[in-house]
Amino acid sequence: MGKEIDETRFTREDRSRYRHKVKRNLAVLQRMLDDGQFETARKLIGVEVEFYVVDDRGEPTMINEELLSRLESQDFQTELAQFNIEFNLAPHKLVDTVFREIEEELTTSFTHADRRADELDAHVAMVGIIPTLKDLHVTIQNLSANPRYHLLNEQILEARGEDLQVEIDGVERLALQASSIAMEAAATSVQLHLQVSPDGFATAWNAAQAIAGAQVAVGANSPFLLGKELLRETRIALFEQTIDTRSEELTAQGVRPRVWFGERWIDSVTDLFDENVRYFPALLPLLDEEDPEAVLGRGDVPHLPELVLHNGTVYRWNRPIYAVARGKPHLRLENRVLPAGPTMADVVANAAFFYGLVRGLADQDEPIARKLSFAAAADNFRAAAHDGINAELFWPGAGQVPASELILRTLLPIAHTGLDAWGVDPTDRDHYLGIIEQRALHRRTGANWQVETFRSLFDTDGLDREAALIETTRRYLDHMRSNQPVHTWPLP
Repeated sequence: MGKEIDETRFTREDRSRYRHKVKRNLAVLQRMLDDGQFETARKLIGVEVEFYVVDDRGEPTMINEELLSRLESQDFQTELAQFNIEFNLAPHKLVDTVFREIEEELTTSFTHADRRADELDAHVAMVGIIPTLKDLHVTIQNLSANPRYHLLNEQILEARGEDLQVEIDGVERLALQASSIAMEAAATSVQLHLQVSPDGFATAWNAAQAIAGAQVAVGANSPFLLGKELLRETRIALFEQTIDTRSEELTAQGVRPRVWFGERWIDSVTDLFDENVRYFPALLPLLDEEDPEAVLGRGDVPHLPELVLHNGTVYRWNRPIYAVARGKPHLRLENRVLPAGPTMADVVANAAFFYGLVRGLADQDEPIARKLSFAAAADNFRAAAHDGINAELFWPGAGQVPASELILRTLLPIAHTGLDAWGVDPTDRDHYLGIIEQRALHRRTGANWQVETFRSLFDTDGLDREAALIETTRRYLDHMRSNQPVHTWPLP
């Protein structure tokens, strides 16, 4: 979740100066865009995967620092809680056998981490929310040691002025108060990065927003939280509510949430950065010594640290990223809607589906933003989080249809065309999109497999709830390690 931070207190002057500096950064960003200074030729992708660290019962265990010390790799980092770690894959060119290569690298890194965890009598797990999670695991005492997490926790609660409220109505209902953001650590995800040119950013972002519902429907993997069956992708509601700086009154007034789908299609990447500056006060008003105008004036590339930090505390499901690599500025689209798991094959299939759809939609003569209302895209996202692959989604020309039908008849052909346009190897294209196809045909996602397995153990075999959740998790972890796609997993 970002760089380490030491400061713990901010003054009113800090916040005022920071706001002014962020606006200066934004103005410099616009100048750079107007002058065509951004890298455009390299079409790179990146993947980040968050993991649980669990014990032999499949319950979270607080050893991430010790595990990371054994891994001795900068590709692995801490995450919010002591039972989380994150792996960052080096950028790859989106061409040829890229997806096969990514799966091999992710699998090798996962196996390495799991072997090191085994030395600590632990395991590494990929799942949106582990079914065995208990409230004792998600306390402030179990936040990772990085001061950033504790400072972020303080600032969110200070901005809110009261405890966090978590209320999720699904198959069952969960309602609780939380005195820290530690509950957010329960939600682990996969983030997909796509480097895009400034001219193509709006089209790519709009496409990503349009397909978010379908992504969640076919990738859902978070049906349980604190022992209760809730939504098929409970992680989305959990993240939104545990990073909410708004009181009940501010919510009623229409103040935007920091975990945000958005409210309109865009025409430029600056629309998003501008909204972030206008709508969201700083959570971490840390000032850097960089003078962006002076850096730009002498012909160098500014890093715009205040804008980057502020952007990192507005949690859009599709987020714009400004970064400098090899001395050149670039823009990336970060897709954040997907849960971790169930297997690396499934993760890479989800990635292929995303990259193919974004390119396929972007290349269409009529932009998706002219055919699909933004409200419909947001409704699709909510419906998919609630019902997963069984959701009803709206799509222009198809109307309101089952998610599986939309994916099979409309979206997979678009993704196929998009991967061809990227120059992806046809064998890889067919293999990974075939996994998405089989999930849709069988209506078998990680979420559905977990629920059906749990219900069989609980309702039919007579196990008590805790035992059924533990056994569900044990079987899940066994299948996860096999790397056989979730649609092939047997049911009881």
